[in-house]
Amino acid sequence: MSERVVIEIEDGVADVRLNRGEKMNAMDGAMFTALVEAADSLSVEPSVRAVVLSGNGPSFCAGLDFSGFQAMAGATDGEEAATDGIGRLEQGRRHVTHRGQQAVWGWHELEVPVIAAVHGVAFGAGCQLAVGADIRFVHPEVRLSVLEIRWGLSPDMTITQLLPGLVGADRAKELLWTGREVHGEEAVRIGLATHMADDPHAEAMALAAAIAAKSPHAIRAGKRLINQAAAEDHDRGFAAEREEIAALIGTPNQVESVRAFFEKRPPVYADVEPGNDGR
Repeated sequence: MSERVVIEIEDGVADVRLNRGEKMNAMDGAMFTALVEAADSLSVEPSVRAVVLSGNGPSFCAGLDFSGFQAMAGATDGEEAATDGIGRLEQGRRHVTHRGQQAVWGWHELEVPVIAAVHGVAFGAGCQLAVGADIRFVHPEVRLSVLEIRWGLSPDMTITQLLPGLVGADRAKELLWTGREVHGEEAVRIGLATHMADDPHAEAMALAAAIAAKSPHAIRAGKRLINQAAAEDHDRGFAAEREEIAALIGTPNQVESVRAFFEKRPPVYADVEPGNDGR
């Protein structure tokens, strides 16, 4: 297992931590792979009855590694610069996703409850990872944002399939379109988070311990039933996510978004011609 993600299992609870605290757990290719491998490893661990997902250091996860976007500002091959290969398809166990999507979806499809403990910032990929959990504890001063719009992109880590079920379609669209930050109290109020706590990790571990003390077969059955009740055609939705972001990466308006951010100026976008949405 990569040192990007560390796991400790005790009394049926897997304490899973993103372990790149010096970089605010920003996701690079190694982090994506480590998250996929961690979820896969826990899926075949019979002693695990609940999972707590958190981040070491000052933040849960600051999103994609910034260096990829810095490279994109002058890149001719924007997709490789931005993703560092994150988008390449996974060929492993029952994956219907690419690696970036599976880093989130693996926790959603895990048969045991997954509780996210979120502190500091959860931007972009970090927010999407939190949404992939079943339950979210957040610190009052947490900062969450679906940040992809800053870079002229649409999200592609399954959040378009999961977020509307939490906050409603209207709020999901607003969060995707604005990239605005949501703090603890509002996150709970709109359904983006489940509980607010001064020590999210401690509260998440306590709940995980309580769940782990229940019948594991009944707990798994409950998760299956609720996930099934909310199920959509996720395979098709994931494919649409991949198609939309691939069509955006490297286009003039998308590159302008990145350049304007790093040059600290307002972006100047070209209008959308009728019948041409950029794809």
